[in-house]
Amino acid sequence: MKENKPRRIKNEFLYFALRNRKLRLGVSIVLVFVFLAIVGPYFTPYDPWAYVGPPARPPSRTFWLGTTMFGQDVFTQFVYGLRPVFLVGILGGGLATFIGTMIGFLAGYRGGWVDEVLNTFTNVVLVIPTLALLLIIAAYLGVRSFFMQALFIGCTAWPWTARAVRAQTLSLKAREFVDLARISGMSPWRIILTEIAPNMLSYLVMVFILQFGGAILNAATLDFIGLGPTRGISLGLMIQIALLWGALPLGMWWWFIPPGLTIALLVGALYVTNVGLDEVFNPKLRET
Repeated sequence: MKENKPRRIKNEFLYFALRNRKLRLGVSIVLVFVFLAIVGPYFTPYDPWAYVGPPARPPSRTFWLGTTMFGQDVFTQFVYGLRPVFLVGILGGGLATFIGTMIGFLAGYRGGWVDEVLNTFTNVVLVIPTLALLLIIAAYLGVRSFFMQALFIGCTAWPWTARAVRAQTLSLKAREFVDLARISGMSPWRIILTEIAPNMLSYLVMVFILQFGGAILNAATLDFIGLGPTRGISLGLMIQIALLWGALPLGMWWWFIPPGLTIALLVGALYVTNVGLDEVFNPKLRET
């Protein structure tokens, strides 16, 4: 019976996941952009910054998304710019999830002065304007990269995750299976990782998805105001350069709408995916 239980739970999850329309829609949109980020650069022979054609040309058979004010291929910039979006989202969102989860686990399980110190530190970081802090840090860096951008976002976006995980841990540590593990002599971190964390796995997955979307939005904001990476191309940088050179008043919609719409669709798809997962994991919300 114990061997069949994980398989039954897995089959039940797949059954409801495949029937959930929100989850299917969100995952499908994300996978489309993942596919474009992986294979898109192989469909264009150009460099993102190369001057390859007449300037300010609308979409055509030769240039699928038209050209910029300087004759650069917009489609090439678009597919190359998708990769940093996922890089920053995964690294920044993953780092924020990891830091917040570890602090939340430790504060919730240990309690006492450990909880007070970590909770105070979390509240201090939480009230600091994240965007303002990122602006200050980015402004003082002479050379900025996508990796550094993800690092800064991850190190400033974790507080709400820590508070949420702490609350869940406080609830779970009072359960009987945790008491039995403690009596058996298991170390605190082993109890956290083998008894508490598995019971929060679905919640942590949804937290990561939210952090993923938040990291993408923060990165796009920094790129848009000119404090993005000093080298490379991203969707936020495309929008910033397009508006800087008058694409909006000149009617060059093909330069700024594709990256802007993609950011909106990608972040929206992540949040829809999160709602779908919540309905799948929560029996009360499942679609019948």
